[in-house]
Amino acid sequence: MSLFNPYALRDALSPGLRLLGLDPGQKTIGLALSDVTLMLASPYKSLKRGKFGETAQEIGRIVQREGIGGLICGLPLSLDGSFGPAARAAQDWMTELSNRLGLPACCWDERLSSSAVNRFLIQEADMTRKRRAEVVDKMAAAYTLQSWLDATAPEREELI
Repeated sequence: MSLFNPYALRDALSPGLRLLGLDPGQKTIGLALSDVTLMLASPYKSLKRGKFGETAQEIGRIVQREGIGGLICGLPLSLDGSFGPAARAAQDWMTELSNRLGLPACCWDERLSSSAVNRFLIQEADMTRKRRAEVVDKMAAAYTLQSWLDATAPEREELI
């Protein structure tokens, strides 16, 4: 499958399916899940990044187990919004994963997501460096997925 426009992806999802958010780093891949109403993202787990085929198989098992209908991948744009080598690599990786799993996918700007999560974990949760390292990838995936969910949510009429 090709990558979708972020707003078209929401329309392409079958009701009752969840989204899997991915934050592909060089050593680990953070994963997050949406709820079936596509309102809330939650950290799920982190995977060690290995050979692409093995990683795709592991993600495929998660897709089957959790009822996933689409993928949202963090896109590491440069701070000025330009599309650099890291963004190109993430987009290529997500395109291949989407094709391998047969799922619609899109990339979403993740600039500063890890920084925001680290800042929260230090200031609000008072976590040690070791504990932060264990959770930052999956929390960054949740942060990015939640950003996508919020940005693409249909407008709800105010209740009177």
